[in-house]
Amino acid sequence: MTAELFLEDAYLREFSARVEGLNGREVILERTVFYPGGGGQPADKGSLGVGPIQASVVDVRREGGDIIHVLDGAIPGTVKELNGTLDWERRHAHMRYHTALHVLSAVMDGAFEARVTGGQMRTDRARMDFSFPGEWTAEVVGEMERLANEALALNRPVKVYEISREEALERPELIRTQVNLVPERVETVRVVEIEGIDAQADGGTHVANTQEVGRIEITNHKSKGRGNKRVEFVLV
Repeated sequence: MTAELFLEDAYLREFSARVEGLNGREVILERTVFYPGGGGQPADKGSLGVGPIQASVVDVRREGGDIIHVLDGAIPGTVKELNGTLDWERRHAHMRYHTALHVLSAVMDGAFEARVTGGQMRTDRARMDFSFPGEWTAEVVGEMERLANEALALNRPVKVYEISREEALERPELIRTQVNLVPERVETVRVVEIEGIDAQADGGTHVANTQEVGRIEITNHKSKGRGNKRVEFVLV
């Protein structure tokens, strides 16, 4: 089982780890800083190597308890340990957008009773889909943007901690993240809390304070059917 260092420290950029498995261009390590993707957040990229042996990490995925690093070239079977370096600019962009999405979802839920139905982030933009019960207008979108930026400007710390499954199911602010769909075998739930703004069950990476996010600028909004809306935004 791969130890997920990114859950302990999202700012860790380099590491060394023992090789647990090699299969062509795919490598399993005892531990990793590479996020395997999920919850709308793309997988990390970077490099793995030792000495003159170097390869780019082009994809990362989770298989059971292991995290598979997909490389652009095979690593010799004689290699027992590898050094890893994260593409930090890519990761940090995802962290900023992920935290921004949490703030925006909190605004939608608190001010408009809109529930998130999906989302996706890139290094330069993000989108969020949600069910919206009221009238969908440009004024509403502008108010969403204003409230989200007011919340971001509060410079609130972002904390990560674990609680029991039973406690998570009793907290209504977590239910909107569909924590009730967590399998029964899961005993603890990881919570990302933006102090005074939002708390959600989440397995991704985030910045340490909302001041790192910047400002949200909504670049597009559309109706995707009755009650189903989408906003697209960039960070400036």
